[in-house]
Amino acid sequence: MPVRKVRIFDGFERFWHWTQMALIFTLLFTGLRIHGVHGWLNFDQAVKVHTLSALGLMLLWVFAIFWHLTTGAWRQYLPTTNGLWPVMRYYAWDIFQGKPHPYRKHLMRKHNPLQAMTYAALKLLLFPAIWVSGLAYLFYNYWQQGVSSPWLYWVANIHVLSAYAILTFVIIHVYMLTTGGSFTHHLMPMISGYDDVELTEAELAYLEQDEPGRLKKENVSG
Repeated sequence: MPVRKVRIFDGFERFWHWTQMALIFTLLFTGLRIHGVHGWLNFDQAVKVHTLSALGLMLLWVFAIFWHLTTGAWRQYLPTTNGLWPVMRYYAWDIFQGKPHPYRKHLMRKHNPLQAMTYAALKLLLFPAIWVSGLAYLFYNYWQQGVSSPWLYWVANIHVLSAYAILTFVIIHVYMLTTGGSFTHHLMPMISGYDDVELTEAELAYLEQDEPGRLKKENVSG
C-alpha cells in the first residue's frame, strides 16, 4: 500500500496538545513548589498560578471533549489487542536490536494499540482523578462542614498521586520521542499536522477526490 504524507492532526488538535502541555508543565512546576520541592517561586504566587492554570486546563478539556465527540476523534482511542503484543515486544526488546517499528499508521487509526490504550487510561482515569480531586481540594472550605477531616487527607493524596502519575507519563512520552528515529521526525507531525500514513487504494482515491488538502504533493513511497 502507498505511504503518503497526510494531515492527521488538525489545527485545534495541535493547539490543544501544545496548550495542554504548557499548562501541565506549569501545574507540575507550581505543584512541586507548593509541596516544598523547590523554592523558585513565592508560595502564594505558586498557589495562585497553580489554581489559574488548573482552571484554564479544565476549560481546555471541556472544549477538547466537545471536539472529540463532535468530530468522532474519540474512536482513535478505542483500546484494541490487535497488534498489541508486537508493539509491546518492540519497545521491550526489538527497539534495542535496531528492528523497525511493527506498526504503520492508518488513516482511521493514527495511534498504535499501546498508545491508544495509554491515552484512553490517561483521559478516562488519570485526568478525571486529578480534575475531581483538584476541585474538591480547591473548594474544600465549602463542603468540609460536617465531613470528617480524613476526607481532606484522601483528597490531597489522590491529587498528588495522580499528579505524579501524569509526570511519569510526561517523562515516558518525551523519552519515546527519542526512540525509533530522530526527535524531530516524531515531533514534526504535531507541529505541521502531517505524518506518513499507509493508505489503501480506496482511502487514497477518497482523499484525492474529497479531501485533497489533507495530502501533501510529494509521494513518500509507493
